[in-house]
Amino acid sequence: MLKSRNRLLFWFLFPAGLCVTLFYLIPAILTFVFSFTTMGSETGILGNRYIVTQDTVRELKSIDFNAEVIRKLERRVFVFDGKGLAALQAENLNPAALREIEQKFSGKTYLSERRLLSDLKRLKNRLRSHKERKQVTKGVIRTVKDVAFFSAGDFRSALSALGIELSEGEFRVLLDRANTSWKWTFSNYKELFASQFSARIFMNTLFYVFTTLLLFNSGLSLLLALMTFYIPEGRSKFFRAIWLIPRISPSVIYILVWKWFTYDKGFLTYILKPMGVSGANWLMEYPWTFIILVNGFVGASMGLIIFSSAMQAIPKSILHAAEVDGAYPLQQAFRIVLPLMRWPILFITSYQTLSLLTSWEYIQLTTDGGPGFFTTEVWALHAYHTALSNYFGNLRYGYGSTLAVVLVLLGIGLGLIYLRLFNFKTLLSEPPIEN
Repeated sequence: MLKSRNRLLFWFLFPAGLCVTLFYLIPAILTFVFSFTTMGSETGILGNRYIVTQDTVRELKSIDFNAEVIRKLERRVFVFDGKGLAALQAENLNPAALREIEQKFSGKTYLSERRLLSDLKRLKNRLRSHKERKQVTKGVIRTVKDVAFFSAGDFRSALSALGIELSEGEFRVLLDRANTSWKWTFSNYKELFASQFSARIFMNTLFYVFTTLLLFNSGLSLLLALMTFYIPEGRSKFFRAIWLIPRISPSVIYILVWKWFTYDKGFLTYILKPMGVSGANWLMEYPWTFIILVNGFVGASMGLIIFSSAMQAIPKSILHAAEVDGAYPLQQAFRIVLPLMRWPILFITSYQTLSLLTSWEYIQLTTDGGPGFFTTEVWALHAYHTALSNYFGNLRYGYGSTLAVVLVLLGIGLGLIYLRLFNFKTLLSEPPIEN
């Protein structure tokens, strides 16, 4: 019987454990690992990648590398061998021109693209445009410059095909300079602490999290729950449903409404104009005010639901006894209701803190970290911009992972502080039983 229960428990817990492992533990571990790499869009995430770029050539010249080898690395050769002719067959070119190219150019090698283009113009079955002639040169070109090789063996074979023979020492130097794949490093953390912008973004994050948390996600939601606790049930349900609208609204539509409300000819300007206030783009003038309002109205709805449910669970006999003793609703709120709400307040405060630390969607849609330079950029949005979307096109997965790791550590630290402030051990202890 016990074995069957254990087996049943396993099959109930297995899907949950699998989901936690796949979608939480593994991503969290990989994020921590990636934070010690130079991984990015320029390096890729898989294996080694060797590319001889102009920067590689400059580095080789700066260390007095073999000048003859450098000259050959920059050289482009156009070879009409079997491989080159086969590549031309895949191009959408005039069949008669292809046959003539095979007859006249087979076995030839050109060291100059200009000379090859000139000879292509002399064909009887001439190619119709310069673009088609360039297709021919691209099909038969042999070079290692700006070409990606994914193994040292392929790279060496390509060098040999161009007549570039290197000693083992020279090849290792070239391999190191041409290697654009990611490397293990501690530089991400050094850069984080050395960056002049880290402190500003960190302070932005703390201001955003604690202002929104205290004013709306915990403060306003608790106040609304107390207010609805003392009004008739039908009206209180309607009032709570109204506050759910921001949370259930699609985020894009929700932000568009706010932008319509705050732009220079929007609803807010329409209301203030009769009072002598000139129109302005209020969102850009006071970005933090509206970011906190936008996120606060969404966050307050969840706290309202949790707090209201917890208050409904308070035994009515306690409140009736307080009324008999002459306690007013305000006295009941401070002496009875709030002391019994420590568990829900701890949960909402902890949960909403972690939620705000990792939230960036509404800020991105509202200001995208502006106006200006990092004006409303928070840590989570900065991690997103660094790793997944930025104006410069150089996505830095490793550095973005470092930012995410710091965010996780900050969340753990704040969670431990909350457990201490709310005296978590006392909340878990059994209540004393009076004889």
